[in-house]
Amino acid sequence: MLDRFYPDEYLDSTYEIDFEQFSETGCKGVIFDIDNTLVMHGEPADERAMELFKRLKRLGMDTCLLSNNKRPRVESFAKQVDSKFIFKADKPSKKGYRKAMELMGTNLTNTLFVGDQLFTDVWGAKRTGIHSILVKPIHPKEEIQIVLKRYLEKIVLYFYKRNQRKQEVDRG
Repeated sequence: MLDRFYPDEYLDSTYEIDFEQFSETGCKGVIFDIDNTLVMHGEPADERAMELFKRLKRLGMDTCLLSNNKRPRVESFAKQVDSKFIFKADKPSKKGYRKAMELMGTNLTNTLFVGDQLFTDVWGAKRTGIHSILVKPIHPKEEIQIVLKRYLEKIVLYFYKRNQRKQEVDRG
């Protein structure tokens, strides 16, 4: 039952993802959440984020920011990193994920999603059929509604990690 929320991968940071490997295996587009995935909540793009987007472009990968935030926040960040964007995406609705693929000219088989929340980011990507990577939040300071969701996420992640360990043992 909880496995509907399990990410395909769970990593410490967006900045440790091997995008070169994804590119080699045919990935053409990456959809990103912004806050606590790329930068601390509400912060502008930093040097690390800008360099990541340049690296992705060099790899021939397109990008789209998918955020439930308002236009000014998302648009200004998108301009800083030179990315397509969708604001007020209503995640976990599939609509925003599909629109992001349409904007990038990608599909379910060559698109990757990266975000920091299970119940919006990852669940929406999974419902849509996109490979999802959950990353740990960059900073613990968050809005109250997100703080409350984090408690529930801890429960799901406990079972996710237990399931991952069991699969590793079964593989041998």
